[in-house]
Amino acid sequence: MPPPGVLFLLGVLPPISLAAIAVYVTTHLLRSYFEIYVPAAVSILTFLLLYPSYKAAAIAWDVHSQKREAAAMGAVEVPLWEAKWPGGLDLLLLIAKKIENGYPGEVFNWPLQHVGQIFRFRAFWVNQIFTSDPEHMKTILAIDFNKFEKGKWFTETLSAMLGTGVLNSDGEMWKFHRTMTRPFFTRDRTSHFDIFERHSDEAILQMTTRLNEDCAIDFQDVIWRFTLDSATEFLFGSCVHSLSDGLPYPHFHPKSKSASSDNDNRSLSFASALEEAMYVVSRRARIGPIWPLLEIFNDKSRRSMKVIERFLDPIIRHALERKRLMVGDGEGREKSGEIGDDETLLDHLVKSTEDMSILKDEVINMMIAGRDTTATTLTYAFYFLALHPHVLERLRGEILANVGHSRRPTFDDIREMKYLRAVINETLRLFPPVPFNLRTSINATTLPALKPGAKPFYIPALTNVTYSVFTMHRRTDLWGPDAQEFDPDRFIDSRLNKYLTPNPAIFQPFSIGPRICLGQQFAYNEASFMLVRLLQRFDGITLDSAAQPPDSRPPPEWVLAEGRQAKEQVWPKSHITMYSHKGLWLRLRAASRENEP
Repeated sequence: MPPPGVLFLLGVLPPISLAAIAVYVTTHLLRSYFEIYVPAAVSILTFLLLYPSYKAAAIAWDVHSQKREAAAMGAVEVPLWEAKWPGGLDLLLLIAKKIENGYPGEVFNWPLQHVGQIFRFRAFWVNQIFTSDPEHMKTILAIDFNKFEKGKWFTETLSAMLGTGVLNSDGEMWKFHRTMTRPFFTRDRTSHFDIFERHSDEAILQMTTRLNEDCAIDFQDVIWRFTLDSATEFLFGSCVHSLSDGLPYPHFHPKSKSASSDNDNRSLSFASALEEAMYVVSRRARIGPIWPLLEIFNDKSRRSMKVIERFLDPIIRHALERKRLMVGDGEGREKSGEIGDDETLLDHLVKSTEDMSILKDEVINMMIAGRDTTATTLTYAFYFLALHPHVLERLRGEILANVGHSRRPTFDDIREMKYLRAVINETLRLFPPVPFNLRTSINATTLPALKPGAKPFYIPALTNVTYSVFTMHRRTDLWGPDAQEFDPDRFIDSRLNKYLTPNPAIFQPFSIGPRICLGQQFAYNEASFMLVRLLQRFDGITLDSAAQPPDSRPPPEWVLAEGRQAKEQVWPKSHITMYSHKGLWLRLRAASRENEP
């Protein structure tokens, strides 16, 4: 297939060609029938102005039509974040720069404060809407679910990695994927702790080995590997064994260069290819509709996707072969819909389809959803425990009181530990795994007004609406004056009934409505299990700023910023999901019975 840039240019060729033909035909007719000779310079200038003039007229008509449609619907247009340059180019460049080099959501602080909790800006003269209002999210994701979809732009931008999987599809294809996967996420499946135990033991062994060398560890790297190994075994019974590769050394350590060389030799491995592909497709989404122009000569996602496909193809083919053997042996499980104890999610999926493309897309989608949610949560949970020793001490006390120093926790143990759940929820509040998401309106519709008695907001047809759970979770008017602070007690004390109970939509780490995350309980169980096992083994957590690569430390000017940004000691970023830029480097202290509470 040609590179994306070539396809993009081929797509814009027809209207440009029509403009050229129109100019040629007109000048020919003028010369032939009226003996009017048009100078070449005039013809060229006319050609250069014809298409832009047509677009300008079309844009002006759209603006006029939308104003009339909004009035007819008894609605008002969303307030405008005004640009200074044509096509909103200044805002697009600012957004791209801040997403790459700033704090999450920082670029939207000014319009949120001066324009409102919902605003629009025009990117290449097309409306883009942003909201951080819970009622808008509830409308988009639940109440008016059928009026919004992922949309053509979103799905095409991420299709190189996500294909038509459950995270990147609409309509009947989404329903098909959802129906396929839902039966597998029962309590028995999501609380199957044998997988968690195997990989948590391996992770702790690797961490202990590195700590015994008096080295800090990149905790994020450990957790990415732990969740990847757990997810691959859960999904298709074939673990990628990323933990067995050994952990990286700090950037200044003598062995860091040799370790980097080893990683370079394995750069085409499944784990690193997955990260590379996520970065590429998320970068495309940030750049916007013109991203193919930056990939004229090559598809930057193709290299990593080939590695992913080489890993997945034999696994999927093996699952299909197992299914055929079962049918040949006369087993009726695939007909009855029964899920066997030894059956993986992939085994279950092949009962519904044998289409390799659909199976591959769904496995990749489920792997990202199952891995990144837990990885983000555990990474930032340990970040907060390092910053708040009193929370660590209290959480360890609850764990030791309920489970002890070495016993494996059960589902009932985890359910009883209220403070453990509060720590996880507070981490999810401040650092939700998917900080920004998008839906596209199918037809013209409205979103609720921000004030009682006011007119609703008009949303034109086929308009992208970005909504930010990250921003909403930090709003002081929704969560109280201390919304920017990490305090797990807000999910236990009187603030729970004051803020969250009367308005549950203000907390959406796993989305809401028909597309709510199927793996929500799996993520809670995995994060809880790993936190218990780690805090049984370690009783002290500190950040190691020296081990943190210099170019990944928060920029000095952040101390002048508002809210949490001024006090962060790592650099939060996001591609499809959130992560800590170049890792979270920690030192952990092995627990001693003498230091127990």
